[in-house]
Amino acid sequence: MDYFSLNHKAPKVSFKEAVIRGLAPDKGLYYPSELTPLPPSFFENIEALDTISIAFEVIKQFVGLDIPETDLKGILTDVLSFDFPLVEVEENVMALELYHGPTLAFKDVGARFMARCLGYFNRDKSAVEPVTVLVATSGDTGGAVASGFYEVEGVDVVILYPSGKVSDIQEKQLTTLGKNIVAMEVAGTFDDCQAMVKKAFLDEDFLGKRQLTSANSINVARWLPQMFYYFFAYKELKSQGKDIVFSVPSGNYGNICAGMMAQRLGLPVRHFVTGTNANDVVPNYLKTATYTPKPSVATISNAMDVGAPSNFVRIQQLFDNDFDALRQQLSGYSYSDEETRAALLKLYSEDHYIADPHGAIGYLALKEYMKGVGNTMGVFLETAHPVKFIDVIPKDISEVIKIPPAIQSILTKTKKAEKISTYSELKKQLLTN
Repeated sequence: MDYFSLNHKAPKVSFKEAVIRGLAPDKGLYYPSELTPLPPSFFENIEALDTISIAFEVIKQFVGLDIPETDLKGILTDVLSFDFPLVEVEENVMALELYHGPTLAFKDVGARFMARCLGYFNRDKSAVEPVTVLVATSGDTGGAVASGFYEVEGVDVVILYPSGKVSDIQEKQLTTLGKNIVAMEVAGTFDDCQAMVKKAFLDEDFLGKRQLTSANSINVARWLPQMFYYFFAYKELKSQGKDIVFSVPSGNYGNICAGMMAQRLGLPVRHFVTGTNANDVVPNYLKTATYTPKPSVATISNAMDVGAPSNFVRIQQLFDNDFDALRQQLSGYSYSDEETRAALLKLYSEDHYIADPHGAIGYLALKEYMKGVGNTMGVFLETAHPVKFIDVIPKDISEVIKIPPAIQSILTKTKKAEKISTYSELKKQLLTN
């Protein structure tokens, strides 16, 4: 499998090269050169397949020959070591809980898969120079990457996060590990962090000194494994014989892009819905056909505080930049913090379900789309454990949330983070450490 840059001004590369580079030299995101739909027999027999077998069939064409079959299955067995339960919330409305991994966030799968791929490529130290993973986070990415790459030999990790704009628990997850994990607290927004990361990738002063790559969803090894969730859900819901709609709370749009990629591989999905907060670039685009990034706004659903979603260009590529074709498969809605809190309270008091702010927005968007739509099973993605947002969830709910052992163990640890304000400060840190 080859990957090309969506800016079309860089050579094609292998999966291995795309993972190590992260971003193409022309600033473009890598995208697979071809997509081969899975055979009908795969979907006919999916109930008989276990999690690892499903994931292997889904991902193998994207990895190609860079990781042999036995090793790839071993990586998947290690990565997919926890559950992805579907929970009935209302009639024909399910929550797909993606927070049962080590850092209680959906990003555990992608971060762990990428870490193990890099570890595999690094097994022969003479063939691959040490890699520095440089990543921006608006919340959960940082903790998932820190955990996934912790003590991975030959890989250093530098995480940039916006000061005061991640929850206390999220900050603890990414600032307390130490060893090969370094956190940098940026005076600015997530967009500022992401801009610094992209600038570093293209800075020629790092050539021969640091091999930089990204663990954000711009990296193909972080983005593509997110397809697995949708196949797992389909396996559980297939026997009900209803059309499936997925509602995905979206910030950088990697997760929903992976779902739409799964649909392109043949997964039977009726429609995708994106729910977001005040950072409503994509819902506005779906209304106006005009894509206008803007500065991000801080909300209680902080993982979606993204004003310039990196992965949306991949979604456009999936539809050959045909706006009308895209709009037939994707609807988008945005919600205020007040509407999000009201949804959290409604889910708790009426449905006896505790959601996090992102899941609550996914629920609202799903319900909006499903008005008047028949014979449909709606699935909204619960992307992080509610405990991570205990400081913004209504008190009636936060008081009954039990703190998992994985969180309790880090609450007393000491935060360690370098404070920076400019790209030049980041560059100095990278070149001197």
